[in-house]
Amino acid sequence: MRQSRKLNPLPFLEPQSKSPRDFDREIKRAFGADSLIGIDEAGRGPLAGPVFIAAVLLKKDDFPLSDEIRDSKKVSPKQRKLLSLEIQRRAEKISIAWSYPSEIDKLNILEATLRAMNRAAKKAVQFKAAPVLVDGPFPIPDFKGRQLAIIKGDQKSLAIACASIIAKVYRDRWMETIDRRFPGYGFSKHKGYGTKDHLKALYCLGVSPVHRKSYAPVNNF
Repeated sequence: MRQSRKLNPLPFLEPQSKSPRDFDREIKRAFGADSLIGIDEAGRGPLAGPVFIAAVLLKKDDFPLSDEIRDSKKVSPKQRKLLSLEIQRRAEKISIAWSYPSEIDKLNILEATLRAMNRAAKKAVQFKAAPVLVDGPFPIPDFKGRQLAIIKGDQKSLAIACASIIAKVYRDRWMETIDRRFPGYGFSKHKGYGTKDHLKALYCLGVSPVHRKSYAPVNNF
């Protein structure tokens, strides 16, 4: 059976030659909008903890430190915190959603992430019905607002990069808090990722309530 291919409605935005601010400005012009909502996640890969979603509504895209905002994985934890404060001061609205390990285990990580994105997007558009830019190849299912899925969006779009920073900072904070409830695993250090120390702690302590039991390294224990 021949599969239909979803065409990029904004082909003029490729190749990646524009700055994130210019990229967003062209999208706003294409949609006839004065604001954008960027959506990104943090925590799809870890063995423990929720996946966090941030939806950031940006109207003003020219503000201090905006040139330094990139994909959260490309900046240091200290810089992320500084950028997070700047984004929270400048954004019109920030909404946060998450999916706990129980939901991830029940659905799978992709479905749980998309459902959490739906929750974050709905909260953001209730504040203002702006177009939603989603990081990655998948649009948000059952979302009735205007949206555009952008592969490597956290590298192309300022709004998505802002969401990437916020999601990562909020998730790291959650993992640092949960470390006090379940000491010994080192959650505040590795944030739930499958490091050598984390796997050693799993072997010694067993599986905690915040581990993702459907993930193979955890399931093996």
